[in-house]
Amino acid sequence: MDAAAVARRIADNIATVIVGKSEVIEMALASLVAEGHILVEDVPGVGKTMLARSIAVSIGGTFSRIQFTPDLLPSDVTGVSVYNQSSGEFSFRSGPIAAHLVLADEINRATPKTQSALLEAMEERQVTVDGVTHPLPPPFLVIATQNSIEYEGTFPLPEAQLDRFLMRINVGYPRFEEEITIIAQQEHSHPILDLESVATPEQVLALQQAAQEVYVDSLVREYLVALAEATRGHADAALGASPRASLGLFRTGRALALVRGRDYVLPDDIKELAVAVLSHRIVLTPAARMRGVRPEQLVSELLNSVPVPGAR
Repeated sequence: MDAAAVARRIADNIATVIVGKSEVIEMALASLVAEGHILVEDVPGVGKTMLARSIAVSIGGTFSRIQFTPDLLPSDVTGVSVYNQSSGEFSFRSGPIAAHLVLADEINRATPKTQSALLEAMEERQVTVDGVTHPLPPPFLVIATQNSIEYEGTFPLPEAQLDRFLMRINVGYPRFEEEITIIAQQEHSHPILDLESVATPEQVLALQQAAQEVYVDSLVREYLVALAEATRGHADAALGASPRASLGLFRTGRALALVRGRDYVLPDDIKELAVAVLSHRIVLTPAARMRGVRPEQLVSELLNSVPVPGAR
């Protein structure tokens, strides 16, 4: 199997629905290949849900959408054991989490107890109900969304759960010409209705396996660890990126190289991924927050100060 060709086919297919967002599509695909999960933080109406649906259709996987609300219970996510009167036994009825791609919409509107129901599923690819463990179908990807402008009635994600997301991305507004194209595309029907599968879940698993063979030079490894370590010693950071962040940067670097048709990782791959992989794992000091500093700015500053391998 030509892994790069399969990855490009999936990306091109998604691009027929998500117009002008090739970088966002590449990032999302890299996260899928790296077996990670995505947090999409953006304003309403920019295509967060369509991105998730497009990925699910393109890989021939099952799709499930969970609308997170304050009254959502953990069992509404994981599933329940139901008593069967005819057999006299309990049978498990899986919840919406049992899909290849799960869209957790407005995740910060649910209570912390319900948010934590996702933790085992995201990390272990399984759910435990009444002491019985049920595996989730591979490949398994959670795309969680939260609106960045609404804070009333929301429960901010704790650091432990933010750390479970491989990357945080923003879709952003389309450019003028792209928005004209979007209107033309949806004049009669939505392009998602005509989207067809161009890969299979088994091919995605093969992509994930192929990414593990992508070469990462020792200098590139040192560079990504140096970036993560620099966040821990920064004056504006109360909590820096964890070792899980270094591993995430390593895995996504491999995946992005594969998506771009290479069998080796460049320092530029790490630089492109650093903000998406590291920024949501950094907790700023109160003084930095008072000054309006954002974690993305901190990571961008470090990208300019940490020496790049091979640069003069």
